Amino acid sequence: MTDIKDDLRQVPLLSHLDETQLQCIADKGVKVHLPAGSLIAKQGNPPDGFYIILTGKTEWTRRVGQQEAHAVTLVAGDVFAELILLLDEPYPTTGRTLTDVVLYKLEPEQFWEMLQICPTVMRKILKIAAQRSQIHESVTQQQAKLISLGTMSAGLAHELNNPAAAIRRNVETLEQVLQKLPTLALKIKQQPISSEQVDFLSNFYQRSLQTAMKPAQHDAWSQSEAEDELTDWLEEHGVDNGWKLASTLVAAGLKPDDLEQLQTQVTSDSIGNVLTWLEATLTGSCTLEQIKQSSTRISGLIQAIKDYSYMDRGPLQEVDIHEGIESTLTILKHKLKYGVEIIREYGELPRICAYGRELNQVWTNLIDNAIDAMNGKGQLRIHTAQEGDRILVEITDNGVGIPVEIQPRIFDQFFTTKEVGKGTGLGLDIVRRIVEGQHKGSIRFESRPGETRFQIRLLINFAKC
Repeated sequence: MTDIKDDLRQVPLLSHLDETQLQCIADKGVKVHLPAGSLIAKQGNPPDGFYIILTGKTEWTRRVGQQEAHAVTLVAGDVFAELILLLDEPYPTTGRTLTDVVLYKLEPEQFWEMLQICPTVMRKILKIAAQRSQIHESVTQQQAKLISLGTMSAGLAHELNNPAAAIRRNVETLEQVLQKLPTLALKIKQQPISSEQVDFLSNFYQRSLQTAMKPAQHDAWSQSEAEDELTDWLEEHGVDNGWKLASTLVAAGLKPDDLEQLQTQVTSDSIGNVLTWLEATLTGSCTLEQIKQSSTRISGLIQAIKDYSYMDRGPLQEVDIHEGIESTLTILKHKLKYGVEIIREYGELPRICAYGRELNQVWTNLIDNAIDAMNGKGQLRIHTAQEGDRILVEITDNGVGIPVEIQPRIFDQFFTTKEVGKGTGLGLDIVRRIVEGQHKGSIRFESRPGETRFQIRLLINFAKC
């Protein structure tokens, strides 16, 4: 059985100490034996001591929202809990044993005594703490990007679903129309028809199509009444399945008087075929227009996602702030369209050299928080202006406001007022890091019930692209 002093001598942190110092540390701590699969510490737990891993292997993960991310693997010779003892902060990660593990534990008071007895250990611990802090920072940023990507993907999927479903439905409708038109054309051709009548029908169709392409001219009640009136006319004139034609004909602005005029140009035997042809042709043309609009919407969303993510561009690029905000609004449209009024107060802004993807994370987090603060209904005001060598972006909502007692903490990592599973506490922390850390800008806020305003200021000449 080895002496604890011999075990501690194998630890890189303590290997330079003399026999007296090692013995002093050996006398202060205790060994802790943990079987494989044991929980060492849980994220958020207060620090309970300083630990040295004598044997075995451990894994440390960080939970963000509903996701668990690997942070670091620590093995024999490694130490942990030094950073949270120095900062008096809770565990930022959760630790578990992957194998049977033997730990050497110093209580917090004994940890500080060790640093007094061995000043050289303090320097090494500070170096380890700095490295661990960078690891935690990297994991946090990666998780924040995943969360931002999740928000973006959810919005994109929601927005793409509607035009994609519309295209699918309209293709089926168009297929049915195309199957009917050849037969209808042959039936009409069987009736004697002059060139003047052909011109009349062509003009009648074009006028009807122009009306059909416009937004609905009737409310639901008026539409129903107009359809009933037209159906009665069709039945009186022996048109089969007139009720099937009425909806499209009314949408084209046609009334019984128009059908009377049409009847003067065709024989009574052919009025049914002509109206069926007219309804099918109008339906086909309107369906094509809807397919065009849906495909344009999809193209617009794809362009918005490219603009949002700055695909095919370097990390630093010339950024149009307004374009970034607009692409963010497009991505979040699924959350805006149920009652959020966007008020744009855009000033003249120069393009700036910046990290475009990261700035769009800023707009996403601030706008998403504003929508939540308003419960999805209210006014979102976006104001921009140039202030000397900086640009200002203000995002204001008329939601419930941030309670005074928690305002000092809103930029703290993992602090959130949202329900469990809905908030990660990363949003504003990441906003601050991107604005202040990456772009050397500033972020401020003012909040009272009915008005919360975040102000972002960015240097115009922060960097050269």
